Amino acid sequence: MSDSLILLFIQFILGVAALVKGADLLTDGASQIAKKFGVPEFVIGLTLVAFGTSLPELTVNVIASLKGNSELTMGNVIGSNIANILLILGVSSVIYPLKVHRAFVKKEIPINFIATLILIAMANDILIDGKSESVISRSEGLILVFTFLGYLYFMAAFLEREDIDEEVSNSVSLPKGVIFILLGILGLTLGSNWTVDGAVGIATALGVSQMMVGLFLVAVGTSLPELLTSAVAALKRNPDIALGNVAGSNIFNISLVLGVSSSIKPVPVVERANFDLSVLFIATLILLVAVLLSSRNILTRREGTVFLLAYIAYIIYSGYVEFR
Repeated sequence: MSDSLILLFIQFILGVAALVKGADLLTDGASQIAKKFGVPEFVIGLTLVAFGTSLPELTVNVIASLKGNSELTMGNVIGSNIANILLILGVSSVIYPLKVHRAFVKKEIPINFIATLILIAMANDILIDGKSESVISRSEGLILVFTFLGYLYFMAAFLEREDIDEEVSNSVSLPKGVIFILLGILGLTLGSNWTVDGAVGIATALGVSQMMVGLFLVAVGTSLPELLTSAVAALKRNPDIALGNVAGSNIFNISLVLGVSSSIKPVPVVERANFDLSVLFIATLILLVAVLLSSRNILTRREGTVFLLAYIAYIIYSGYVEFR
């Protein structure tokens, strides 16, 4: 491995670390300020926690779009959503079987499935409209953004009707919240630039497509907040957070992350994307069936192991197709 490639990997790793820490600081700071002004706890949980774990994907994709690396954008969204289901839920349910009993999780997972179908339809202009190429256009991006706003409104209205225990914090500091937000923005800005530049450099040096790097290297890197959050939730035997985090993050990635990115610059869909979209569709369908139709409403360790093996097989097959 050449020195320049090693430096690119170091740049990428530092970028991902800055992204994760920046998202954490920004979310904590926003939560502090929201509590200071009396925003209900469930609203903070719905918007800031879910949004915070999707900030790495959002900032990376915005920077990639601005720099003209749109292929990286599509790979990151599809790869992150596949990793969220097969890798993150796989790890979480192996740690502790995930029993589903909260109604809002059962609502989020069907919405996640519908969002995936919308993504597949938008990414297939060639098959559906007979066009010469497939692109997520600016108008489709705006539709996705408005869909995200509708999703937030729907979930806020639903959760407001639920009995939710709220904890009131007595240690809320407004200056601390502002400092956290500023540091978080700095971390996200530097981290997203380092991550994109490192990923594009690695793709060029190894002779692989940006789509491939986005699907695995960038996707897994930007999914670290979801992985850590869900794994800790499983260790603490809190399945609603693990499942809700994954379903909510996938909806955020499709509606907000891809919506904002394609609104900035149309996102081209490469030919191999349909294979990855098929994997995402199957994984989402399996999750829907496992959660809604299972008599026990449990993701068992056995199912988690199957998810992990499926993700490993997906990586191996994708590598074989790329390098053959």
